[in-house]
Amino acid sequence: MKRIVLHTKDVMIITGKSERYSRELIKKMKEHYLKKSHQYVTIKECSKYLGLDVDEVEEVLF
Repeated sequence: MKRIVLHTKDVMIITGKSERYSRELIKKMKEHYLKKSHQYVTIKECSKYLGLDVDEVEEVLF
């Protein structure tokens, strides 16, 4: 079963950056997509935000 929700650790794997940078990036994505604090960012939204192919991101994560 695949996840659709993105976590800090996932952003760390995708970008190769630190935990702090990844948390800030998720915060920026939430602001960009007008999400509330209790809402999640999806892998598809992250891929689009970063300009990456969804399939490649999923391949790295799973």
